[in-house]
Amino acid sequence: MTKNVFVVGLNPMNAERLKRLRGVEDVTFHQLLTPAQVYETQEFDIPAMLAEAEATLDAFDGSIDAIVGYMDFPVSTMLPLLCQKYGTPNASLESLLKCEHKYWSRSVMRESVPDHIPKFTAFDPFDDTALSKIGEAELRFPFFIKPIKSSGSRLGFRIDSPEDFDYAIEKLRAEIRLIGEPFDHVLSQADLPDEIRAIEGHYCMAEQVIGGRQCTVEGYVHNGEVVPYGTVDSIRYPQVLSFFYYLYPSTLPERIRDKMNEITRTIMSHIGYDNAGFNVEYYWDEVQDKIWLLEINTRIAQSHCDLFEMVDGVSHQQVTIDLGLGRKPDMPQGEGPSKVAAEFFYRVFFNDATVSRVPSEAEIQVAAEQVEGTRIASHVTKGMQLSELPEQDAYSYAVASIWMGAGKHSKLLWNYEQVMKRLNYEFSDIVE
Repeated sequence: MTKNVFVVGLNPMNAERLKRLRGVEDVTFHQLLTPAQVYETQEFDIPAMLAEAEATLDAFDGSIDAIVGYMDFPVSTMLPLLCQKYGTPNASLESLLKCEHKYWSRSVMRESVPDHIPKFTAFDPFDDTALSKIGEAELRFPFFIKPIKSSGSRLGFRIDSPEDFDYAIEKLRAEIRLIGEPFDHVLSQADLPDEIRAIEGHYCMAEQVIGGRQCTVEGYVHNGEVVPYGTVDSIRYPQVLSFFYYLYPSTLPERIRDKMNEITRTIMSHIGYDNAGFNVEYYWDEVQDKIWLLEINTRIAQSHCDLFEMVDGVSHQQVTIDLGLGRKPDMPQGEGPSKVAAEFFYRVFFNDATVSRVPSEAEIQVAAEQVEGTRIASHVTKGMQLSELPEQDAYSYAVASIWMGAGKHSKLLWNYEQVMKRLNYEFSDIVE
């Protein structure tokens, strides 16, 4: 019998990835809502999206065997609602929100892994006395602020002075309701403790600055068993907060990776998250030999898909599909053609600009051919404003992603330079 798997926001790149998974010979993948509706936009009408998704599912003449996704908000928060209605496996809405609602998440971390989290407090960015209230919570400069629900690194700021805070507040007040209001709709569907319900979707978090070598532990929970299966290093550009590349496998010491896995099992079990994939972001402060838990994401990282395929032989979309179908994930290790793999981000550090030239399809193909197995995704089109790109951090724009594998780390960096020489982007009307 053919199994029907509905993928929210399925795009061509991920459709190709899904075809290469194990055990999908009898699976038909269906797009549920378009990428334009759930990703290539900054306006999220969740009730309308849910209504359209349900209409599609109700009209389908066949079995609905799984409903899955690989994106952050709003997809991640819609999945529990859809899966509950149609009886397919997924984490409960409340357990998902214990990860995605940053204040609730920090609160449950404080209950179970208190030695690995920073000082934190929630605040209302529309409160003119917010800065003094942050001080009353014993947070001093510098600290980070971010929305209680965001996507990627959007609207996250390091605050070193009152002027930094004023700048961030201006940005937050202008944009935070774009996610805050739809997130409030999701919160209204959940059974929340009173102290969490008081922290509305437009609220923000202030946190003590933490840092060190950053990484992500990818994992899943199947019938109550928490399984971390890989650690990916997150390497930033020098002196800035923007990511340069993701590297797999991690170069962190084994004892540190083992400890992170132990913390991961503890927190995910405490939350009660089950039958879904996740990843947990960490820092290792080498000087203090201290592990900090940054945040939990309730989906696999699609940026890491090709890294797992290049090193282990299969994308970790395997986890998403297997769990969606109610089976234990079939994730191999070390069966890929490369020893190491990375996703590099080609970034420009402008406030804004117009894209005046992008490489042609032929130029991209020639660039990829410089290193066997390289995959390139361009994120911009000629004539667009960089500020139109979704899910960007506060300091730069990622105009392209380059995935590649190699036999060793140093060779990866050399290969990246050879590919980038062939990718010619140009910009005008630059706002520094």
